[in-house]
Amino acid sequence: MPSPSPPPADADAARALAIDARGLVKRYGAVEALRGLDLQVPAGSIFGLLGPNGAGKSTTVKILTTLAAPTAGTATVAGADIGREPQVVRTRIGVVSQASGTDISLTGRENLVLQGRIHGQSKAEAGARADALLERMALAGDKDRVVRGYSGGMRRRIDIGTALMHAPQVLFLDEPTTGLDPEIRAEMWQLVRGLADDGMTVLLTTHYLEEADQLAAELAIVDRGRVVAQGSPAALKAQLQGDAIVVELVDPAPADVQDALSGIVTGLDEVTVDGRTVRARVEHGATATPQVLQALETRSLAVASITVSRPSLDDVYLRHTGRAFHEADQAGDDATATPPTAAATAEESR
Repeated sequence: MPSPSPPPADADAARALAIDARGLVKRYGAVEALRGLDLQVPAGSIFGLLGPNGAGKSTTVKILTTLAAPTAGTATVAGADIGREPQVVRTRIGVVSQASGTDISLTGRENLVLQGRIHGQSKAEAGARADALLERMALAGDKDRVVRGYSGGMRRRIDIGTALMHAPQVLFLDEPTTGLDPEIRAEMWQLVRGLADDGMTVLLTTHYLEEADQLAAELAIVDRGRVVAQGSPAALKAQLQGDAIVVELVDPAPADVQDALSGIVTGLDEVTVDGRTVRARVEHGATATPQVLQALETRSLAVASITVSRPSLDDVYLRHTGRAFHEADQAGDDATATPPTAAATAEESR
């Protein structure tokens, strides 16, 4: 039996954090999936881990849920150390992975009762807990149907229900709405908000900007295995002054268009060029738009469209990484996208 973790220097601060990760590193051979990731998640909140495909979000969740050992770094989850007290961590967390873990040959209620029994609940306790959760998940009317006949949204709700059977302190949701249509996604958001309203800590990984903006009280933006920004969505966006201007050109922009625009348009800042797309920030977008169009016209650059908007999480990501979020997401070009070697997989399973 591992000895309990020593009390932290600042016990009050530690109790306020459901997750406290410091300097997490994960290597698969020569591939470094996490590069010194720090993460502090307040208790009783929805915390978003936002990043494109391959940023290191799922690797982080595997480490925090004791499914993988970090190469370096430390973390506590629900007050227990992931390295010294993995069994304690597992009793205090619930996990909903990207792949459904339900048995499709069982009914919804049977899946939940089975999970309760695995956690040591009596048959009566598991049945009562399952019925209460099925009611909450709006599945009471379908509890005796075999899960094979459930829709995608219903299966995700059953996944969450099974993860809640032992009343965990922290719930990990790894990309829970991927593949769901917008209406079902909105229903899932309401369900997650309700869990946080009851005081549960929810760590949500997502590559949907809107999902992070709508759900997370606080979020960390992950890029290439590191947290590059952390704070509330409103606070992160407030760091960007003025408006965002995005110009789509008919043809790819020449290399010198960035300097040309910066020199001609008053107050234009953070000009970036990517193929046919030109992005910039300016204090007053409506005033600057005619100047931008005129500057491009003088260089015989045809404009397909131009938009002006208030700061978004996409702008925040661009500021901290130099790349547009959707481009990074499509590329999935982080080191974590490289499959681990057989040796690394064997090491992780030990």
